[in-house]
Amino acid sequence: MEEYKLGLVESHFADIVWGNEPLSTKELVTLCEKELNWKRTTTYTVLKKLCDRGIFKTEDSTVTSLIKKDEFYAIQSEKFVEETFHGSLPAFIAAFGTRKKPTKEEIEEIKKLIDSYK
Repeated sequence: MEEYKLGLVESHFADIVWGNEPLSTKELVTLCEKELNWKRTTTYTVLKKLCDRGIFKTEDSTVTSLIKKDEFYAIQSEKFVEETFHGSLPAFIAAFGTRKKPTKEEIEEIKKLIDSYK
């Protein structure tokens, strides 16, 4: 499996791409200058790094994702539950609920999700 972990700055960069794709490399440089205060070389360096990791691709100066945002975060969630709770979703929910009690609305949403998997 590819290395899909992102640092905080890389996550912000990825959100810029996901929120605007497809976009030209020129548009990406402009957005990164505005939102991240980056120079062109920094944008290209991070883009190349994330392309090498299989998250984005650049073809004919157009940047698109190879993995969509929802899929990326689903993979991250699965890895977290696997590594931290030995793959046990109930253990994760129990741990989460000890510090922050879910609202009635959240409980209903979770029930609907569970029912949809039956």
